[in-house]
Amino acid sequence: MTGMPPVALLAGGLATRMRPLTEKIPKSMLEVAGEPFIAHQLRLFADKGITSVVLCTGYMGEMVEAFVGDGARFGLSVRYSPDGPVLRGTGGALRQALPLLGDEFMVIYGDSWLDTDICAVVKAFRDSRKSGLMTVFRNENAFDASNVEFEGGVIRNYDKRVRTPAMHHIDWGLGLVKRQAFDGWMDQESFDLADLYTGLVSKGQLAGYEVAERFYEIGSHAGLMETNGLLLTATMVKPAP
Repeated sequence: MTGMPPVALLAGGLATRMRPLTEKIPKSMLEVAGEPFIAHQLRLFADKGITSVVLCTGYMGEMVEAFVGDGARFGLSVRYSPDGPVLRGTGGALRQALPLLGDEFMVIYGDSWLDTDICAVVKAFRDSRKSGLMTVFRNENAFDASNVEFEGGVIRNYDKRVRTPAMHHIDWGLGLVKRQAFDGWMDQESFDLADLYTGLVSKGQLAGYEVAERFYEIGSHAGLMETNGLLLTATMVKPAP
């Protein structure tokens, strides 16, 4: 298979940590560098050669859809997979969106700013011939609690709840998954993406790819301020010489 796989953008969470900012708008619509954060994400995707995005929406998803539309003004084709009346969790949301995503796809959280060589990540995933790939960053508990044991290019353990001293890396926020990874998970079932990854690790089916660039996020008030500063700097127009 050639070309960039589509992106499943997980943007359906309740964003309780970001209240009161998210009492009236969803997290992906929070203002960052003068516009909704999702606008920055979508332009970055287009810059990386991505052409197709499926937005997994939930909480106030109609506001996201009204703003993004079909994605044409961002140079993308955007479709939607809303949660519906029952929260499905990140894994369940992906399971529901499979008919729109095809045989392989990228997974990115709707509150993450991830700028890296995505072509290299996709190549590593395809070369691995595994059902999934997780990007990892050597975090040493710096930006959040490290949750991955990664050694010799292999993910040996991943657990968001039970930490071990050997966990020096963190799930960076960009994954790749084949449709077959969801075999055994029931339609309408609510589960977390972390549960899917943990199952793949136990089967030896989760490849690892270490990135050198740190991640940024808007899932916390401190993270929102930091990401706002980053993107303000990136979008400033430099004066003519």
